Amino acid sequence: MDILIKNGRIIDPDTKLDEKADLYIEDGKIADVQPTIRKKAKKVIDARGCYVMPGLIDMHVHLRDPGQTHKEDVETGSKAAAKGGFTTIVAMPNTKPVIDEPTRVSYVINKALQCSPIHVLQTGAITKGQKGEELADLEGMIRVGIPALSEDGKTVMNSHLYLEAMKIAAQYDIPILAHCEDINMANGGCLNDDEVAKKLGLPGISNSVEDVIIARDIFMSFDTGCRLHLCHCSTKNSELMMRNAKEDGQKVTAEVCPHHFTLTSEDIKEGNSNYKMNPPLRTKEDVDALKQGLKDDVFDVISTDHAPHRHAEKSGSMRDAPFGIVGLETCVALTISELVKPGVITPMQMAEKMSYNPARILKLENRGSLAVGKEADVVIIDPNAEYIIDACTFVSKSKNTPFHGRKVNGEVRYTICGGKIVYEAK
Repeated sequence: MDILIKNGRIIDPDTKLDEKADLYIEDGKIADVQPTIRKKAKKVIDARGCYVMPGLIDMHVHLRDPGQTHKEDVETGSKAAAKGGFTTIVAMPNTKPVIDEPTRVSYVINKALQCSPIHVLQTGAITKGQKGEELADLEGMIRVGIPALSEDGKTVMNSHLYLEAMKIAAQYDIPILAHCEDINMANGGCLNDDEVAKKLGLPGISNSVEDVIIARDIFMSFDTGCRLHLCHCSTKNSELMMRNAKEDGQKVTAEVCPHHFTLTSEDIKEGNSNYKMNPPLRTKEDVDALKQGLKDDVFDVISTDHAPHRHAEKSGSMRDAPFGIVGLETCVALTISELVKPGVITPMQMAEKMSYNPARILKLENRGSLAVGKEADVVIIDPNAEYIIDACTFVSKSKNTPFHGRKVNGEVRYTICGGKIVYEAK
């Protein structure tokens, strides 16, 4: 289908274009971008008042497939992503069984080809079974197409083993997506280690649980030449260390998730485990540092850490409930409401952090761009649409979010993947 998008604000970090223009899609590619395009098309979209950006790329998604498909699966997760404006998602390997060898990578890839409206990429675990004892078949998984390695959900605490993985990642020039948590220091904590945790009588997770592993990983990436990407940064010192690493010219990138730049531990409602996530919600001082880091491009990426759990699992106590919230269907609105609308970042920075930069980190040469000839992955967003988040309308199988009932701005109107409309707002 040829598609003509009229009157939108084209925001393309690749070509540095930020102006009102038309965009024409033909044969699955960006065919033309001009101030005015006078062509007939089978589908004409009036994008007046909307952002037209490269399709969003989420580097941090849990699809729970295989093994926990009662929470999410490849099909429902990718459809939720399409509703959220994402045309590419990267699935974490902490499934059951763990994605730690080539046939399990192929399972996800093949299932996505059959049922996903968007691109689904599968990462490979660093150690067998994520037990931290022996390296997984890294080279085998790289050969079948993983874009990155990750032990997400855990940290490889054995530094010697991790060093060997970094050397292999550097050899093949693929990034390691690092979950930074000293499990010994965490010691069963469930909230940020502050006055809120003390008031609720719950064990805390200090900033240093995250910070010491960030420091270790940065130094090790420097020694090995490995491209390191820090997942879900949440502390003020993560911003400081990333700023220093960037100034030193190191191969380190990092992401922040919407919940960490939107909420603090003070927002936690007692007994509501939808506020339980890992890393935990931190203090205002941490949130302010994260926002400054996003503003100054210290942080390269906004990812969701979409972590679905069913209501029965999340309805228990804060101490016993699993960590994590869903995020694919709220990310755009929270980013616009908390960052773009208040002027923390520009719309161009939003497109960089949610599309262009992830594409460059993952070496997706035809994505993250609206340049002529590139793959027609496009999202159309109305930044002024105001509504209240309703978890009951989520496409995801799971509804675990602390943002239910929150008033926001920013609605995805269309998601186009490979020249096909895969989501259209009603």
